[in-house]
Amino acid sequence: VDTSDVKFLVGGQWFYKIRMRSNRFNVIVFIIIIIVTAVSAVFVFPKNLGVKYMPWRLGLDLVGGTSLIYDIDLSQVNQKDYDSVVSGLKDVIEKRVNSYGVSEPKITTAKRGGSYELIVDLAGIKDLKDAVRQIGETPNLDFREMKVEGENAVFTPTNLTGRYITGASLGFNNLNKPIVYLKFNSEGAKIFEELTGRNVGQNLAIFLDNQFMDAPRVNEKISGGNAQISGGGTGFSIDEATKLVQRLNAGALSAPIKLVNQRTVDANAAADSLQKIIFAGVVGTILVILFMLIYYKFLGLFAATALIIYTVLSMALFKSGVFGLVPGFTMTLAGIAGFILSIGMAVDANILIFERTKEELKRGLAKSSAIEEGFKRAWLSIRDSNTSTIITAGVLYFFTSSFVKGFALTLGLGVMVSMLSAIFVTKTMLKLFIRK
Repeated sequence: VDTSDVKFLVGGQWFYKIRMRSNRFNVIVFIIIIIVTAVSAVFVFPKNLGVKYMPWRLGLDLVGGTSLIYDIDLSQVNQKDYDSVVSGLKDVIEKRVNSYGVSEPKITTAKRGGSYELIVDLAGIKDLKDAVRQIGETPNLDFREMKVEGENAVFTPTNLTGRYITGASLGFNNLNKPIVYLKFNSEGAKIFEELTGRNVGQNLAIFLDNQFMDAPRVNEKISGGNAQISGGGTGFSIDEATKLVQRLNAGALSAPIKLVNQRTVDANAAADSLQKIIFAGVVGTILVILFMLIYYKFLGLFAATALIIYTVLSMALFKSGVFGLVPGFTMTLAGIAGFILSIGMAVDANILIFERTKEELKRGLAKSSAIEEGFKRAWLSIRDSNTSTIITAGVLYFFTSSFVKGFALTLGLGVMVSMLSAIFVTKTMLKLFIRK
């Protein structure tokens, strides 16, 4: 008998039940892995299913388009309001781009030294001049009197605009409900006092870029240039109040944007780059699989299977935008490069496990015991090496911008998925299919 079974000879029946229970668990885990992989493959690949319900969000370097970089002039803005104004501008530009009809726009902000930039990626854009004209205007905020005639609301423009507002801020009332504080300069305070005086009991509408934002009710004549918006009967949620503050600040404070750079990517050149990087990724994956099969033979078969499962699961993760946790996630050439790099790193864990398992077999352990010991001893190296990579990817993601962020995100997520793949997929298959 195998020496590892000697201690169980007296209680042989008990040992048999424990082993059968363990095998049953591994079968269940393996079936779940296969089902999840199959669903992910359907989600990622077939055009008639996956792409129909959630198409890939691709960057302009993969489908062509234009990247516009704007400098945000914050010279007339109080430093404490920088983040609010920049966020509000981003939100306004997003609404402008969406109304223009650009497919999958990507709007980001970046801080370079003491200045801020607004980066607008327009995938597949055709009329560049019209897009630049529409995007490049400073947000326009104005107040309008509102009268309800039957089922329709009639809005009458007034001379109260965003240039009279000195700032908007978020606060809370005595019931701890979010409210928005609004402050006018001296000239705006007089206009606002007159406007509220003749609209007591009525609603005063707020428009940004000719788009309706809110219509707070005027309860009394307001003097002094300070007002608060409570959000009606149910009140604001914190998110609603925060967004209103950002939009008010974007349209109120003087923060013009200036186009400083633009880059155009031809659609044919982008398609050629996409084909090349996909070809490189497929060839690289096949070469890695061949190496594992030749060098590790039977064990290499498990590594190859685990690598295919890892690839499918990772692609599903990226396509879903990390299940919605990364809003606006866009796959770019740099992101694909990070993913391909993570494929090679995914095999590292299997190599460490296999080499350690071979050492345990040379010591005379049974296969099942050698596999268990191999995983246990290799795990520390796998954990430390992958953790250092994840930390590096995190630093790149949070302290850089543009294409480097995409590279860091796909690399970091890929490494995390590869750790789970080594722990669950490879280990489950080895335990299930290798007998003592």
